[in-house]
Amino acid sequence: MLLAAGNGLHIPTTEELFAWPTLGFGLNKVGLLYILAAVLSAIIWIVASRKQQLVPKGIQNLMEPLYTFIREQVVIEVMGNRPDALRYVPFLGTLFTFILFCNIFEVIPGINFPPTARMAGPAFLAIMVWFVFNVQGIISQGVGHYFKGILFPPGVPWPIYILLTPIELVSVFIVRPLTLAVRLFANLVAGNTLLAVFLIFTAYTFSQIWKDPSPLIAIFPFAFAGAVGMMGFEIFVAFIQAFIFTILTAVYVGESLHGH
Repeated sequence: MLLAAGNGLHIPTTEELFAWPTLGFGLNKVGLLYILAAVLSAIIWIVASRKQQLVPKGIQNLMEPLYTFIREQVVIEVMGNRPDALRYVPFLGTLFTFILFCNIFEVIPGINFPPTARMAGPAFLAIMVWFVFNVQGIISQGVGHYFKGILFPPGVPWPIYILLTPIELVSVFIVRPLTLAVRLFANLVAGNTLLAVFLIFTAYTFSQIWKDPSPLIAIFPFAFAGAVGMMGFEIFVAFIQAFIFTILTAVYVGESLHGH
């Protein structure tokens, strides 16, 4: 059921916010947002790196600190200052910007929905990371040594392996991708739901003021302030969730490079 104000302001329902129709060829607005995030990520990195200058200008001035942060604070700190680790800087930087764009759509007027609030996207990203760190571990250490290092960590008394080996098996090959996906999905869907509630309540109280100023005129400023504050908080969440996903990816790939 739609809520409509007497002044013509339309208040969307939960179904309208979360159940987007298919546009054709099995593609809906969620898919379009993923495509848009991928295109924006590609454009921003390509443009920033095309004409590099000693004194950065324009978009290079924005992306160079991000590249430096990913290189110095994520890759070198987590994976080590080694050539095989540094080659992951472009991958992790692109991963961060892609997830950030997906998350930040939540606060863009007219969109107000992060595609990462649908489980398929975070699940795909987690499976991709799972594939990357396992393939990297096999390439760097060899099949036998890689799986032996995971299932039978050195320095542990052999009776402990009866308990430790199944735990490590489940932890590395099931829990890691599951928690990566669920963490990103859960934080974005919860934040999007709360933000939608605040925005709908703000719009509804504003529309009803024209009918009956009292007592809604006293409620509207608090509803509006709550919506603005929630939007600012969700911008912070968009950044922090992109960073957490990126740094955990670096941790998993670093363990594959250096041994479990």
